[in-house]
Amino acid sequence: MRGVIPSPNIWNSPQVYELENRAVDPDGVADSAMRELRDWRGATVLDVGCGTGYHLPGLSAEAAQVIGAEPHRDLVALARRRCGGLANVRILQSTAQDLPLPDSSVDVAIARWAYFFGPGCEPGLRELSRVVRHGGAAFVIDLDATRGEFGTWFQRTVPAYSPAKVEAFWSQQGWQRRELDLRMTFERRQDLEAVLRIEFTPEVAEQAIAQVKGLELAYPNVLRWRLF
Repeated sequence: MRGVIPSPNIWNSPQVYELENRAVDPDGVADSAMRELRDWRGATVLDVGCGTGYHLPGLSAEAAQVIGAEPHRDLVALARRRCGGLANVRILQSTAQDLPLPDSSVDVAIARWAYFFGPGCEPGLRELSRVVRHGGAAFVIDLDATRGEFGTWFQRTVPAYSPAKVEAFWSQQGWQRRELDLRMTFERRQDLEAVLRIEFTPEVAEQAIAQVKGLELAYPNVLRWRLF
């Protein structure tokens, strides 16, 4: 699809990324932080870059309607299979910058680790401004590359990434921010190691594996939001 920005971890290794989804934030810190700002009970919720639809069933338990948007055809198929029995969920094959939704049709839009990295994502932000109705909210959850070992590993893997430029971008766009101290917890050591290997370059991943002891690691994130 035109304008698609590849997500190499989930696109290339969806089964391993599933393990990562299961491991991230067992305490529900991210959801709690978002719900303090704008609850989604009885709302229309949009999950931008929904991948295999991991978060959609949980959202559908309380939202009136849940929409997943994902550009990768194979991931769309997996998401539709996962949510096939949920009457209030639909999956769209679309990019963040070209959502096939009416104006002012969404109450809450959520993007977790998908596309909105800072400079360059202006088209997606314009789409959020178009589809989120008055009284709604848009949330972007992303890794905080300025904190912790995970942030260091990320910056070594993506040296072109500039946290300072990203922060300046979001400030200029008028979005607010809050640090989230998340963690990943795994049942098996081999799962933890597999996740690190899809997140980082081979050299960085092996060093990270050597540094992490046990089945848990800190995962510093940042929540960004805009109220409409």
